[in-house]
Order: sequence, then C-alpha cells, then structure tokens
Amino acid sequence: MIKVIIPAVIAKTQKELDDILSRIKDSAGLLQLDVMDGKFVPNHSLDFDFRLPQRKCQYEAHLMIENPGKWIDANWMKVDTIIAHVESVNNPERIIESARDKGKKVAFALNPETGIEQIRDYLDRIDQVLIMTVHPGFYGSKFLPETMAKIRELRELQPELDIEVDGGITPDTIEEVNTAGANMFVSGSYIVKSENIKEKLDILGSLVSKN
Repeated sequence: MIKVIIPAVIAKTQKELDDILSRIKDSAGLLQLDVMDGKFVPNHSLDFDFRLPQRKCQYEAHLMIENPGKWIDANWMKVDTIIAHVESVNNPERIIESARDKGKKVAFALNPETGIEQIRDYLDRIDQVLIMTVHPGFYGSKFLPETMAKIRELRELQPELDIEVDGGITPDTIEEVNTAGANMFVSGSYIVKSENIKEKLDILGSLVSKN
C-alpha cells in the first residue's frame, strides 16, 4: 500500500495561502486544504473564495464546516478529493453522490470521539477515511494516542482502504500511527512552519517507509 506524507495548509487570507504554497513548491504530490468556518471548529481558514495555482500536485479539501454540501456545490472544481466530517453531515448518501457526480474522490473524517460505526455502512463507497488524532481546528494540537485503536479497527475491517490520519504527526508519533495501519499522514505545523519543508517531508517519509 502506498504511503503518502501530506502537508496541511491553514490560511486566513489569499496572501497567506500564496506564501505557504510558494514555500512548499513542488515538494509534495498532495496537499490538504483545511477549510474552517469558525462554527464547526473554533478557527477560520480558507473560508473565502480562494485561488489555487496550477501545479503538479493534487489538492484535498478537509471540510471542518457546518454545511459541507453547500461548500461542495460552490467549490468542487478547485480540488481533487473532498473530505467531509461525518459529524456535520445530515445525509451522507447525498455527499457521496454529489462528489461522485462531479468526478471527485470522497472521504469522511471522524473526530476523536466518533466511532467507526458512524461510517460503517459507507466504507465500500468512499475512497478513504480521515481519522483525527487531535481535536481539530488548530496547528499544534495535542496528539491523542487512544485514537490508534480506531485505526486498527478500521484497517481490520477494510484491508485495502486508504486510511488517513491528521493531527500531531511528527517524528515522535508517525511510527505509532503507521504501525496501527494508516497509510496517509497529514502534518501541519511540523512541516509548514519549518524552514526546510522538503527536509521535514523526507524525514517523515523515511520513517514510514521502513515497514
């Protein structure tokens, strides 16, 4: 199974977004855009009509917002994968169909307190699951090791599913998450706030490539 390191981008203005993307350059093949409305989580990010440069990488939108369906209708063309929090979705079937109709990959995200049973009925119809290993909304939140049990449970249920983790991913935690069964690793502050983004990506990549 392919293992991927994914920088997470939080930006409150177009200038901040442009500055981050210019620093990442072509170091990563996939970037996560953290969209936050200040309601579902107590922070704001990319809650404006942002513009993305044409580049070789793909984008996934991590929608930490109250109305993911409305965002998808307005912004689907900007990204390749749409990740909606199941806690904010009234009709999971509609989210899946909406993304599929637009030719996009689709995933559900689970907060630390949310169990796998909330998405069990949809696992055969989505491309990946995002397990939050922190309480979402900010760079640098505390890593929650108890979420490893959820990753192990999901991997046992779906051996071929892409399992993504987001939150507190650093050299101190990524091997534990890798061993639990994840294969996509989102890292925010450790990568984006560093002076050498490519070096940080390489460090994380080397730690999960061992097994």
